[in-house]
Amino acid sequence: MESTDGFFNEYGGKYVAEVLRRPLDELEKAFSFYMKDADFLEELRIIQRDYIGRETPLYFAPTATKLLGGAQIYIKLEGLANTGAHKINNAIGQCVLAKKMGKTRIIAETGAGQHGLATAAACAKLGLECIVYMGEIDVRRQQPNVAAMELYGAKVCAVTSGSRTLKDAVNEAMRDWAANFENTHYVLGSALGPAPFPDIVREFQSVIGNEVKRQCEERGIKIGAMVACVGGGSNSIGFFNPFIDQKEPRLIGAEAGGIGLGIGENACRMTGDAAREGIMQGYKSCFLLDEDGQALPTRSISAGLDYCGIGPQLAALGKSGRIEFTAILDEEALNAVRFFAKNEGILFALESAHAGAAAMKIAREIPCDQAVIINMSGRGDKDVFITSPVFRPEEWNRFLHAEIERLECNKDIHDAKIMTK
Repeated sequence: MESTDGFFNEYGGKYVAEVLRRPLDELEKAFSFYMKDADFLEELRIIQRDYIGRETPLYFAPTATKLLGGAQIYIKLEGLANTGAHKINNAIGQCVLAKKMGKTRIIAETGAGQHGLATAAACAKLGLECIVYMGEIDVRRQQPNVAAMELYGAKVCAVTSGSRTLKDAVNEAMRDWAANFENTHYVLGSALGPAPFPDIVREFQSVIGNEVKRQCEERGIKIGAMVACVGGGSNSIGFFNPFIDQKEPRLIGAEAGGIGLGIGENACRMTGDAAREGIMQGYKSCFLLDEDGQALPTRSISAGLDYCGIGPQLAALGKSGRIEFTAILDEEALNAVRFFAKNEGILFALESAHAGAAAMKIAREIPCDQAVIINMSGRGDKDVFITSPVFRPEEWNRFLHAEIERLECNKDIHDAKIMTK
């Protein structure tokens, strides 16, 4: 399902200021050309193999299968890709494309930090300048990823406007691109925004679904359902893409149920009745908006799922019924982290754990000779500062106090050495 003139049924489009028309048209033309260029595709394939580490494993989870009953549980281990998540697929694709276009400067937005991290790594590999916009709140709660981005040589800009989360990071990145498009490419991280970004991100992420389809065919696995978390939608649309035009399997998107049903307690666009159709950040889709069309506050324990909108193709597929959406509470996602870590030795990112929790709910609905495949879009190393206070609060509190004391002691020693020189 590709867009028609930038639209997926009634969703999508290119609702941007005139200053952004030129770079978007230039990008659309280049993307259309290079996706048919054998040399570009071969260069991308080699980087995917040798740098990203594709293909990623499709893992059969025997203990989870036994404990949950019903379907066989399989996990697509995108967390084993270089940089720890699926985001590198799109980042590498767009950065190679940008270099072909003669761009020397890359900007990106990020929420959980995985897209920013992936873009920073791609730029380091390809020799491109990198600036990452990240909401101030996300900077605070995703410090491991911020530190890694800076190690890769990226400049991380904390966005202090608005809700100080992903929505505002996107706005800042768009402003930068409008002012600097002659030498700059904006690596948008999710399958949303003005056309042609939804098509671009889906195509670069469809490597996930294409591998799953081939792996299942080679191993004789009959897929009953596929489950992925949905924020903006990059991992889910890439995972689902080869199966969208078929009637089966079931495609299930897990979005952030947060802590409840109230405004500001979740990020449910496709479940419940809080979302409205609207136009924001260059495209038409379903958003959490107030009566004046302004973005409502959102909440999720996972920084990558608290976006107020959803990609236009996913919105269209949800409205048509091809994709089922379900809301997963923070507590359910945390339980899924525990379950898969303890029983399979796999540490899900909090975003991916929403998919894991949804799979746990439907496992008994699927016959035992069929599979539920979970897209583990990322691993949970990055979430240690969020999960540890929940799982081991006393030990974490002692650790942080000890670290503060150690840092202060080291500073005193350093200052004393300076004084004696």
